[in-house]
Amino acid sequence: MARLTGNERAIVVTALRHAAPYVRMYKGKTFVLKAGGEAFASDSATRSLIEQIAIFNQVGFRVVLVHGGGPQSSELAKQLGHEPQFVEGRRVTDEAALDIATMVLNGQINTRIVATCRAFGVPSIGVSGADGNLIRAVRRPPVELADGTCVDYGFVGDIDAVDVSVLETQLADGFVPIVSSLSADDDGTLLNINADTVAAAIASKLSAEKLILATGAPGIMESLDDPRSLISYIDRAGLARLREAGRLSEGMLPKVAAIENALAGGVPRVHVISYSVPDSLLLEVFTNEGTGTLVVDSIEELSPQEQGA
Repeated sequence: MARLTGNERAIVVTALRHAAPYVRMYKGKTFVLKAGGEAFASDSATRSLIEQIAIFNQVGFRVVLVHGGGPQSSELAKQLGHEPQFVEGRRVTDEAALDIATMVLNGQINTRIVATCRAFGVPSIGVSGADGNLIRAVRRPPVELADGTCVDYGFVGDIDAVDVSVLETQLADGFVPIVSSLSADDDGTLLNINADTVAAAIASKLSAEKLILATGAPGIMESLDDPRSLISYIDRAGLARLREAGRLSEGMLPKVAAIENALAGGVPRVHVISYSVPDSLLLEVFTNEGTGTLVVDSIEELSPQEQGA
């Protein structure tokens, strides 16, 4: 074993001392992490994220990972000759798209995540929204948009009810549940549900301490597609102002809706971070500065440290 230099030892000790208060604060608490399919586009990206989850698991944080699979579904659809369709950032799911989503979410991504968890000694179980009646869904009716256009999203589900008993059992036994966003209605029809929506609903029902959305963006930005305008913290009123001003991209709109639902459901802290920033999950939880955007119900709830005072 190589010996650490004096400077390296000091860095390690400082890091441990800095992390200790957060470990005490969150030990035994539940985090719900949602990561889009982009976070699992490569083995190295998957391993990086799971390694951070492993650290949370080892220090006593209870973690539920909800994953998407949009890019992989789109890629497979194109290979099979189907062009993916989106309206206001949400995927239209016809029968072919539903079959593809099932193959990708439950077959490819979920299984690979569970396998990677094994490599880091993380006990995990893969489930979908249909398992254990976790998510009861109904097929979304046609939606009339602001411009008067009527859109049929196909086999897309809206959440009717959530029963987190199966997750609570797994968490109590020390497992990390790996949840795909597919579910079914009471007639057994498979439905594709937005993963951000699923994560927010689960976080609310579990009374999670945090909902963390790992995205391709560095966080929520004041100006579209300008990483330099990253917002460090914001509340629901601030989100509403950004939306009204047209400063949220189509892809961010479903995430903001999920954030608002989580906050309304009693989740005190929602974080939007980038999966591509090294150790972003650890930095967001174990430092006041974080790496992305912290969202709360009201700015008044933030501590001076969280506001950088």
